[in-house]
Parts: sequence; C-alpha cells; structure tokens
Amino acid sequence: MSTPAASGPASSRNSAPVLVGAVAVLAWLALAAWSASPYARYLGHGAWLDDAWFAELCTAVPRGDVLVPALLHSASWLLMIAAMMVPTTLPLVNLFARVTGRRSDAASLRALLVAGYGLSWLIFGLVAHGADAVLHRALSSSGWLAAHGWVAGSVVLAGAGAFQFSALKYQCLERCRTPFGFINARWRGLHPARESLRIGFDHGLFCVGCCWALMLVMFVVGMGSLGWMLVLALAMAIEKNLPWGRRVSAPLGIGLLGAAAAVVVANL
Repeated sequence: MSTPAASGPASSRNSAPVLVGAVAVLAWLALAAWSASPYARYLGHGAWLDDAWFAELCTAVPRGDVLVPALLHSASWLLMIAAMMVPTTLPLVNLFARVTGRRSDAASLRALLVAGYGLSWLIFGLVAHGADAVLHRALSSSGWLAAHGWVAGSVVLAGAGAFQFSALKYQCLERCRTPFGFINARWRGLHPARESLRIGFDHGLFCVGCCWALMLVMFVVGMGSLGWMLVLALAMAIEKNLPWGRRVSAPLGIGLLGAAAAVVVANL
C-alpha cells in the first residue's frame, strides 16, 4: 500500500497531462463549435464591424471601435493558443508537477504556470492584432495596396520562412526544449504563486520568440481555419518536443519561402 508521501508526486505527474489535455481539447471543441456557428466570421475578426448590432455596441462603449474588437480578438486568440500552443508545454508542466508534487497547493501552482504561459501569448496577440489593424487601414487607404493585397501575404510567408534560419529562432527554441534548466533557474519555493506565474510567463516569452513568425502565418491562411491551425500546431509541437524536432525547422522554412514565391508568381 502506497504511503501518502509516495503517492503525491505520482498523482501530480498523472494529473499534469490531464490538465494540459483538458485545456487543449476544450479549446479545440470551442473553436470547432464557433467555426460551425452563424458567428464563424467573427473568429477571423475580419467582419466584426459588418453588423449593425456590433456597430451600436462599439458606439456605446468609450473607444469601443478599438476596445471591443480587441477584446473579441483576445478571446479568439486565447482559444487558438490553448488549442495550438498549450499542448507543447506538456514537458514543462510534467517536470513542474514533479518539483511541486508534494505541496498541498500543487494543482493551483500548475494552473498559474499555464496561466502565465497564456498571458505571454495574449500580449503578443494584442500586438499582432494592432499591427493587423494598421495593415488593413494601409490597404484601405492605398489604391495600389488594396489591388495587390497578396503582397502583404507573400511578405509574411517569406518573413516566416527566413526566420526559420535565424539565430534567434534556435536560441529561443533551445530554451523551450530544456525545461529542467528553465525551472531550476526560477523556482525557489519562497513565493510559489509568483514564481509559478513567472515560470509560465517566461517560458511563454521564449515560445513566442521561436514561434511568433509561424503564428503570423495564420493571418495569411485564415485566422478561423481549423485545418491550418492543426497543421501549424503539429509543426510547432514537433519542433519543441520531439528529439529530432530541430530537423524540421529548415525544411519548414524552405516550404514557407517556396509558398511566398508561389504567391508572387501566381499574381504577376
């Protein structure tokens, strides 16, 4: 018969995949339901201002034309991150569960870890949303850009492909692939809640550092496309978690550069 002390870490290790899996599955189900609903166009945030009721809501809130779309984008973006990126944190969460498994507050600390990770991606999502809004305004104000919108798409694809060969990509990727050193450098147990949140947030920052260009591809292929979400999620999960994951970075970069070139050729 197992003693309580021995069963604690084991139960923590078993619950970590359940936590990560539950978050990811619920996010995918929510995205699937949203995509199949009459409000699917709001997932892509391209037609939020088309409906009269939405325009009225924006006018009812101070700076609503900026704030309300940003909040809706944040909700859809967080669902995407929960579905695509949270599963890639399983090695980190598993190791953290072993470190904190004997604590009575272990479950809440793991939740804070995942929350910190999501927070870093939320900040990036808001920045990306702002950049996307600026780009759309530039397209609408320029006749040439409006008629050649494919140029922006090809630039994003080419940039994402080139980033796959950058030193920053591999520096951030290595930090993501070594969770032991990452936790060891940040966990002291003196301020457990704050340290847990910081570990998740810092890990998220390095994850943003190695994957931000791939995530921007979603703006090209369609923010509401579940198929492309799954393809990119698998690519990033392989890069981060499998022993041979680094080997796919260069072929993926070549593929993205090829896609950018194909877009240019198709529109010339």
